[in-house]
Amino acid sequence: MTRLFSFALILFAVLSGVSGCNRPDDPPAPPPQPTNPKPDVISSDGVAISYDISGSGEPTLVFVHGWCCDRTYWRHQIPRFAKRYRVVAIDLGGHGDSGLNRSGWTIESFGRDVAAVVKALDLKRVILIGHSMGGPVNISAAGDLPGRVTGLIGVDCYNDIDAEYNAYDTNGFVSALRANFTSVTASSVRSMFVADSDEDLVEQVIADMSSTPPAVGAGAMRSFLKFDRIAALKGLGVPIRCINSDRRSTDVPAGKRYAMSFELKFIKGVGHFPMLEAPEEFNKLLADTIEELGK
Repeated sequence: MTRLFSFALILFAVLSGVSGCNRPDDPPAPPPQPTNPKPDVISSDGVAISYDISGSGEPTLVFVHGWCCDRTYWRHQIPRFAKRYRVVAIDLGGHGDSGLNRSGWTIESFGRDVAAVVKALDLKRVILIGHSMGGPVNISAAGDLPGRVTGLIGVDCYNDIDAEYNAYDTNGFVSALRANFTSVTASSVRSMFVADSDEDLVEQVIADMSSTPPAVGAGAMRSFLKFDRIAALKGLGVPIRCINSDRRSTDVPAGKRYAMSFELKFIKGVGHFPMLEAPEEFNKLLADTIEELGK
């Protein structure tokens, strides 16, 4: 298996999500109740972007989901952090309740979705928190939001900023997605859970991811694999912090080469969704990281 295909299998878990991924012994969290829901924001290409806004206090925390996810995947975080901060959770174009009227599903277009919401709400000081594909989306968004972004927090992402993938393998993998999205997604997602993962949860994630329109999923994957993270980081001047699972290594020296600053925290014994698999531990690390960025 080539490096691209090995990494792409990881990406399917990295770029996906599930509504309510508690460990079996965790009590279910109540769904977040937005305190001030607003009409959709229209992105730069005319796509309606749905979001919720809750709480008050600076900086504003903007939560950006991963591939084939939506804003409800932050439901363990929104009630907790809305007690102290203004919290915004976004559905990227083609995901959740946001529009589908887009011809190209790219990291840059998703970044403009985030920027459109931040600008429409006139948010002056924000921390962008992104899971998986939400990480590079937030790098792109920060470039469109000069002076507004205090920091980027990646959740199980930014593992290998130096990673490069050849066009042949990228095209082959994306073609496989387009030809048989459901089965390729199912086999990839199943491999991303830890040994003691709840089987009901696994099936829920598979069903959730597989319901994404293949054109959206395949287009987003192609753009993810081709996105030039290094070029996007040049001159950005925004610190990056990661909260990652220990299932994969993170190339911290590479992050430090290209980001203004780059630091890492690990959560042990979880799969690709630490904010859902271990919400209490994740929330503590996230609170600490937000405090550090505010110093």
